[in-house]
Amino acid sequence: RIQGRSRIEANLFLWSPTAKVVISDVDGTITKSDVMGHVMFMIGRDWTHSGVAPLYAKIAENGYKFVYLTSRNIGQVDNTKMYLRNISQNECKLPPGAVITSPDRLFAALNREMVQRRPQEFKITALLDVRHCFSTTHNPFYAGFGNRATDVISYRAVGVPEGRIFIINPKGDILRMGKVEFHTYSKLNEIVDTMFPPFQSKPSTARGGGRLEQR
Repeated sequence: RIQGRSRIEANLFLWSPTAKVVISDVDGTITKSDVMGHVMFMIGRDWTHSGVAPLYAKIAENGYKFVYLTSRNIGQVDNTKMYLRNISQNECKLPPGAVITSPDRLFAALNREMVQRRPQEFKITALLDVRHCFSTTHNPFYAGFGNRATDVISYRAVGVPEGRIFIINPKGDILRMGKVEFHTYSKLNEIVDTMFPPFQSKPSTARGGGRLEQR
């Protein structure tokens, strides 16, 4: 038997049983492309879609919670969190939210994402785990942002309404139900109160730096 102490640090998010959750992919959705989003961050260059931080910040201000869901492997979770925390556009930061990565190792995650092209298998499972934290009578998923057809498949599978699935292409155009409706995140932000009407006065509550110890 191994003696000693293990320490885990985590961010804990306390949400209402009736919370409305917005799902956001990371690569190609917050970043401008899948691969370059990784590379540019590592060399200190910004490769983030214009207007995403002000839009997400306003959505959170209107009372919605965020889940950042990415097919990046679990070994990249610290870098991913750091990247999301450091995004700043027009003095706006991305709102805090749960960051969910693939539990697989790097090559297994890349194989599913780049070779098999079936990232939805991981994403659907992860999102169902989140949904099971809520009552069976309440679907928490209000909207989803992604950049691929597989994101549409994932979001549909967990009950995100078709009209609130937003897919961004490399040009920055935002498609809804297969049609371009907005040419930038900033354009969507102009009608954010219509698409994401306010329903509570306070944004997400997060308790950071929590420590769990096991002896």
